[in-house]
Amino acid sequence: MIDIGTNSTRLLVADVGEAGLEEVERISTVTRLGRGVDHSGNLSAEAIEDVCEVVGQYLERIDALVAAPVSVVATSAVRDAANGGAFVAELRERFGLDTEVLSGEREAELTYLGAISGGGRDGSILVCDIGGGSTEVVVGTGGEIGFHASLQIGVVRHTERFLADDPPTAAQLDALASDVHDRLEEALTGVALPPIERAVGVAGTPSSLAAVDLALEPYDPKAVEGHPLTLETVQTWLSRLASVHLAERREVTGIHPDRAQAIVAGLVILIEVMRAFDLEEIEVSEHDILYGSALSAAESGA
Repeated sequence: MIDIGTNSTRLLVADVGEAGLEEVERISTVTRLGRGVDHSGNLSAEAIEDVCEVVGQYLERIDALVAAPVSVVATSAVRDAANGGAFVAELRERFGLDTEVLSGEREAELTYLGAISGGGRDGSILVCDIGGGSTEVVVGTGGEIGFHASLQIGVVRHTERFLADDPPTAAQLDALASDVHDRLEEALTGVALPPIERAVGVAGTPSSLAAVDLALEPYDPKAVEGHPLTLETVQTWLSRLASVHLAERREVTGIHPDRAQAIVAGLVILIEVMRAFDLEEIEVSEHDILYGSALSAAESGA
């Protein structure tokens, strides 16, 4: 399974059977396909080439592991870009890959499916996936989704829109938070939700923050899985990371240098999501849309 996101391109090789999904190998590479899309409306030639280079490397790894079949999904940047179809055609021409461009609704469904695959299906659960170009928020009970929203909120999109300075100014951070707050408020207006019994955060922002909070070097997915992040912890790390230059953030233990640029926006988004749902704590999970997509592909026989 290859997931082409706005900020990163990821690979999951797994065995899927009646017992569920058993991970064989997982790789994530920050490719920032969505750089500039918010302003230009198009994927840049440089970004496309960076993703294609990584996809080529992943296919070599897939061949070495004798893994088949290969499924590919693409998310916010590709569905938003005017030349997203041309990019999909290029993947087909160069690599023989058929890429499914996910709608926001489908992205939310697969994110939820991945999150509940890790267990803890009882009671109401909120799943939050903060991506590069969009944020998916899903509330469900067991395998049933009761509410979902795919919002035009993302770490790449909102870094480019609001955080022009290094380090960002207080006014820029406030403007970013206000925009996220307003979009969440609009999505939740008139929605009756059950009390949230469990909240799960997936994707780069919560997993990176868990690694920072645990001072992990190198990154350890087993240590990250299930790590709790309180609202106070997220706010504390935002204050620390937003107050230093990008070069200093790249040196912080637990942050991959390629994720240092977008993590400030990610933490602002995470805080606003937690506030919108009155969450004092959220747990981190590696079971995200990659898992959900792999499970769905296996079920459909893809």
